[in-house]
Amino acid sequence: MNNIQMLQEPTPTISTANKPIELYIFVDPLCPEAFSMQATLRKLQLEYNHYFTWRYVLSTELTSLNCLSKRVKGCISGIELDINHPVLPSIAIKAAELQGKRAGARYLSKLQEYVLLSHQDVNSYATLLKIAEDVQLDMNEFTVDFGSKEAARAFQCDLYIKREMEVDEVPSIVFFNECIEDEGLKVSGSYSYEVYEHILQEMLSEQLVRQPLPSIEDLFSKFHTLSTNEIAFIYSLTEQAAERELKKRMLQQKLERIQTTHATLWRLK
Repeated sequence: MNNIQMLQEPTPTISTANKPIELYIFVDPLCPEAFSMQATLRKLQLEYNHYFTWRYVLSTELTSLNCLSKRVKGCISGIELDINHPVLPSIAIKAAELQGKRAGARYLSKLQEYVLLSHQDVNSYATLLKIAEDVQLDMNEFTVDFGSKEAARAFQCDLYIKREMEVDEVPSIVFFNECIEDEGLKVSGSYSYEVYEHILQEMLSEQLVRQPLPSIEDLFSKFHTLSTNEIAFIYSLTEQAAERELKKRMLQQKLERIQTTHATLWRLK
């Protein structure tokens, strides 16, 4: 546990809206470790979302954001048909977030799905527009926001928060309670689910109350695409038991199965 540190909360902070804990989740959206941590984050949301608010802090490194922003504007104006740059996915996520935090989360999940399914190059502007269509964003708004200063500044703000909190490993999670004077707890890297439960309980100073897990059908209505491993993890099943449950629903034509090089994915049919 030597990667857990205390630190001060940044100012200003996001509203907790009667939820006493804030989570800052630092991720590189295309990093394999972000995929592996996704099941933990989803289970935390399902069981303990009544205790905390959360925000993703994108931690992609970049070298020439201002130059890139000009090129995105040129692309939108029709000067270029397409551009390709490793920082574009992060800009796209911030553009999606301008339509709401949930819109940004949907966009991030679909982006990661594209990576796992080896779809088109996700560093491509054209592909990122297609992802926005898939998650049913307002396309006029998204296209304008993609080339806007607001999206670029939002991403720069994430990088500033990463530097301010001295986060040098992703994924990492920083926990803050509702008392501004108290230090936050930075957890660098990935740990078992029980570690995050323990941290929540220690910060709340009370026994945690789990929310009941939804049915598998309701889970897919919430997250749309999940792997066999995620289902097994969320419901504390063996991978074989999870596979059986998912195959039942496939035979009932509720789910479809997608085999990839790295995982077996399932989504609503």
